[in-house]
Amino acid sequence: MVAARYQTAVTLYPYQKVADQAASTPARHPVVIIGGGPVGLALALDLGQRGTPALVLDDHEGPGLGSKAICFAKRTLDIATRLGAGAAMVEKGVVWSLGKVFHGDGKVFEFDLLPEDGHRNPAFINLQQPYFETFLFDAIRRAQAGGAPIEVRGGNRVTDVRPAEDQVGLTVDTPDGPYAVEADWVIACDGARSPTRDMLGLSFDGRVFEDSFLIADVKMQAPFPTERWFWFDPPFKGAGQSALLHKQPDDIWRIDFQLGWDIDREEELKPQRICARVDEMLSAQTGEVPEYALEWTSIYTFQCRRMQAFRHGRVLFAGDSAHQVSPFGARGANSGVQDAENLAWKLDLMCNGLAEDALLDTYAEEREYAADENILNSTRSTDFMTPKSEISQVFRNAVLELAARAPFARPLVNSGRLSVPCVYDGLTLFGEDHLDGPPATRPGTPAVDCKLGQTFLLERLHPGFTLLAIDADTPEQIEAGGLLARRLELSAQTNPLLAERYLGNAPSAVYLIRPDQHIVARWPTFDHEAVKRASHIAIGKAAPCP
Repeated sequence: MVAARYQTAVTLYPYQKVADQAASTPARHPVVIIGGGPVGLALALDLGQRGTPALVLDDHEGPGLGSKAICFAKRTLDIATRLGAGAAMVEKGVVWSLGKVFHGDGKVFEFDLLPEDGHRNPAFINLQQPYFETFLFDAIRRAQAGGAPIEVRGGNRVTDVRPAEDQVGLTVDTPDGPYAVEADWVIACDGARSPTRDMLGLSFDGRVFEDSFLIADVKMQAPFPTERWFWFDPPFKGAGQSALLHKQPDDIWRIDFQLGWDIDREEELKPQRICARVDEMLSAQTGEVPEYALEWTSIYTFQCRRMQAFRHGRVLFAGDSAHQVSPFGARGANSGVQDAENLAWKLDLMCNGLAEDALLDTYAEEREYAADENILNSTRSTDFMTPKSEISQVFRNAVLELAARAPFARPLVNSGRLSVPCVYDGLTLFGEDHLDGPPATRPGTPAVDCKLGQTFLLERLHPGFTLLAIDADTPEQIEAGGLLARRLELSAQTNPLLAERYLGNAPSAVYLIRPDQHIVARWPTFDHEAVKRASHIAIGKAAPCP
């Protein structure tokens, strides 16, 4: 049986025969990543830039057809910027921060997702997933040219995964027949229908909501602004209980219609049926129907599910293979890229013998915690958008009517709580907080960006651990647990934004920040023993005795 050849939006990594296929014994790789989507490519790029070899096996030869994920949040863009792909994404993407919520033909309210200045990246961009993957792969090519040990093999479909105590065996199917490889670690990034998960007989539990949504990507020139428009009980026919309008690059507009549960999918996907719905929407908004073409269409159901555990020995799961949420709120691809960021530095330390096995358990702990948060928010959104009883419908409509007049009711309106990074409050790897500082930069939070002259704070953080010293005396570096934390020395005396985000009322501060830019601990001044203690905790080692 040979690997299937899939139609792709663009061929980035065409199938090529490699030496592993002719080897008499299986070649051994430190990290094998199954799946070349946004999560797999981001993970490979992060590992490779740290010097850890990463092999990606993908049954495609590039991004698939269709927009799929389109909304990429600021934290994801911050990660992509660190990896060398963010600038191209923002340049190509449609930047937006303003959203509007409608009920019937009236506007309920609008919101701004990033009302403050001093950030390198915007709150959100809309960018079709094939572009997102292409820009990541462009960064991989540049990293490879600089010597980064990254390999992406297209047309390579993993058909068997055999975990053992000290390695994982894999069988890989190709157009030239199957071959075998071994890996120290395998990361499954192969999507919501993960073949890897099925091969290992692992569950994927949760809730499927009884409703269907139609996605239509429409190419047209339209007078709508670059905002997120969401309707409850839209005034145009055929939209069902809700509708959504978003602009993408290349004059593509994403339109979602809520169809209900008991539908004929084949009938609803007929172009004439879809065009009738689009015509009604456009006519209601502009009074006319501009010329347009359907680029891509799909019907999906809301599903909120996750694996019970993201780590199974030497096989770990990330992205949609580990967890799945409804697309409203843009929590799928964004949380998946954050999975990759969380895992990359921990795997790098493991592969280089600088951390103990327990560190990888904290990947599962932290990202399972994040998945639960995403599923909770996604479930609440879905329940608000699709009331399941008459009293729920009455409550929702009352909230919408009240929110149009009273700002205090607006947080109750839920058209998809948009993706924000998880805060790991109280989890294993986070330590002391002896600074009476801003809550937004407490331990467990991702570092908040801030403009520093011609650069930005996140760009100045070190690839490893950073000892951020703001108007505080610290050594240039500190060694703890076999690792170095290097100093980044700044002053807030002429930067009120830095003081606001990191000092609060304190005159000085010292922060220990992880390689994934999450804050481990903070103090008002430098304390050598406290920093060593927090550094040990941050890599999953027992803190040294005083």
